[in-house]
Amino acid sequence: MIAIVGGRVETVSHGALDKATVLINDEGTIIAVGSDVAIPPEATRVDAHGQYVFPGFIDSHTHLGVFNDGEGREGADGNEMTTPVTPAVRAIDGFYPEDVALHDAIRGGITAAWVTPGSGNVIGGQGATLRLWGKDVEDMILLAPSGMKSAMGENPKRVYGTDKKAPMTRMGVARVFRQALVDAEDYLHKREQDPEKTARDLDKEALGLVLRRTIPIRTHAHRADDILTAMRIAREFGLRQIIEHGTEAFKVIDQLLKADTPVSMGPSLVARVKVEVRERSFKTPGILANHGVKVSLITDHPVVPVQYLVASGAFAVREGMEETDAIRALTQNPAAICGVGDRLGSIEPGKDGDVVIWSGHPFEYRSYVDKTIVQGRVVYDRGQLTD
Repeated sequence: MIAIVGGRVETVSHGALDKATVLINDEGTIIAVGSDVAIPPEATRVDAHGQYVFPGFIDSHTHLGVFNDGEGREGADGNEMTTPVTPAVRAIDGFYPEDVALHDAIRGGITAAWVTPGSGNVIGGQGATLRLWGKDVEDMILLAPSGMKSAMGENPKRVYGTDKKAPMTRMGVARVFRQALVDAEDYLHKREQDPEKTARDLDKEALGLVLRRTIPIRTHAHRADDILTAMRIAREFGLRQIIEHGTEAFKVIDQLLKADTPVSMGPSLVARVKVEVRERSFKTPGILANHGVKVSLITDHPVVPVQYLVASGAFAVREGMEETDAIRALTQNPAAICGVGDRLGSIEPGKDGDVVIWSGHPFEYRSYVDKTIVQGRVVYDRGQLTD
């Protein structure tokens, strides 16, 4: 049992508490939060006086462990670009738990992330919500699968169109997307009618999870027209959907609100490396949040190193996002988007004990992570580092 005592606790769900205690049991679950918590004598005390205590941040769109830092081609396992539709591939089957970036994440206060295949394919495969500390991938899984990756626009056009293969246009991308869903619908019907005479098809079974709304389709779309095409397809097939990146999402706010479609926003801490991101801006998250769109902030690691997720929150606040909205965009909102809102995203009884102690407010550039606690265990302690 561990008791974090004396800090300013940002619960997210119930506001901030000064000089409060967070009590986490031996199973790694938060059991009490408040200013008058009775601390059992057997509890290990962690002094947080003068510091800030936050839930572990969550990056709702990364390629951690499937595009490994510093390993080049050998560590690139995120894009199965042999055919434009690969829904049966799973990020956890290519995840490398010794990716050095996982340590960067923990030192940066990020304790969980959505790990997804890349956007080379129209339908790229199954992503998973992972805790970023554990002995192996099985130990790290929070929810798998927790979304099906798909992509609109430039990326699949470039991958296949340059070889004069389908799809080579936005029309072609949409057609490939729809056809894959129709084929999966037909397969599911045949399996239900005559399972013994219908051979199993892993790709169509995987898309069945999307068609049956077990998991959302999470669609890479930067331009407003691509966002609307993705939403049109989701509406036609009755899918749950999340927009990934959403560079021009500010142009289609009414449609996002009508469909109750969240946006995993970013990365904005990048140059205008392709046409689709020329309107990237840290103003966009605040605009979306102010209008009521559920938005989370992302790094798209390794596009932006994962440890700079907190910088995205700070820059969004500087460009007009309410501080409380920015905090939610790093905690509660990504937890919900990643399917683990019942376990992560706030500091309250019943939630997992994934807590980070900051020297100061995370959006202050001088602040650093003092301790990262995962399931009630201190897994990073700045004070214990040696040269």
